[in-house]
Amino acid sequence: VQLVESGGGLVQPGGSLRLSCAASGFTFSRYAMSWYRQAPGKARELVAFITSTGGNINYADSVKGRFTISRDNAKNTVYLQMNSLNPEDTARYYCVALELHGSDWSQFGSWGQGTQVTVSS
Repeated sequence: VQLVESGGGLVQPGGSLRLSCAASGFTFSRYAMSWYRQAPGKARELVAFITSTGGNINYADSVKGRFTISRDNAKNTVYLQMNSLNPEDTARYYCVALELHGSDWSQFGSWGQGTQVTVSS
């Protein structure tokens, strides 16, 4: 399993970024995917989740209405469109693959290296 995140950078408050996560080494279309983020000194938190077909999507309350997760199974890539960014969104963003065991989702494979998003004027 290999996950490579990209698209981060420095953006002013109110700006937008689109993150990408390119997956390889597994059958991407069979797995749900999530974006997480971790700010310095804070625990890693779930940002967005999408099932294998994109039929079920969920967001953290803090990003609802501003972030959009999507995937392209033909390109083995999951995206995170981030709009109306604010300084509280500053963090390192990671994608992860998930598999369903019974009624519980668990991580499949390892984390990528992440991509840094900094929102500052």
